[in-house]
Amino acid sequence: MTDTRPATAYRYDVEVLHLLVSPEHAYFGRPRDGAADVPTTDADRVDVVAGKGIVGDRFYGKAAHMDAAVTLIAVEGLEAIAAELGTAPFDPLLARRNVVLRGAQLAPLLGEEIAIESRGDVVRLRPGRQANPCAWMDRVLAPGAHRAMRGRGGVRCMPLTTGVLHRGPATLVSPVPLDPARAGEAAVRPASRLP
Repeated sequence: MTDTRPATAYRYDVEVLHLLVSPEHAYFGRPRDGAADVPTTDADRVDVVAGKGIVGDRFYGKAAHMDAAVTLIAVEGLEAIAAELGTAPFDPLLARRNVVLRGAQLAPLLGEEIAIESRGDVVRLRPGRQANPCAWMDRVLAPGAHRAMRGRGGVRCMPLTTGVLHRGPATLVSPVPLDPARAGEAAVRPASRLP
């Protein structure tokens, strides 16, 4: 078997604060109609299946979401948004991202292969795109949260290996250097080169 790990790996201590699993979408339709009352679990551990996602989650095995079946978010981004908007801290589960991390700068990971190691288990993921916020954030977090969350909504990942993620201390393995102190900063897109 060929080892496909990058030659250089950077290791960062992170904490998995929450593991959200929900079999249905809560934010569907118009925000003024209110969120759907759907079962949602903040699990101690989740089973991740390569190419399919988190067992029991709404995106599991859905063809349209294979490249984005697992979402990661840095809680520092939500904390920064609450501070900017002058509100109390948000319940991180309201953002509806699967894995809420502390200490993880996520934007530089787009297009890379990463791993999350927890309690001896390893799950490899490929963050492919930002998890853009929806207008629901103004309703469920605070007015202005939709705009403030842009660039801080996390990343959508394709699960590359089957394994288990656990809540608690973990290690984020990255092929690129990260700055955990910047975990709450909004990712900015490069300026257009058009004249």
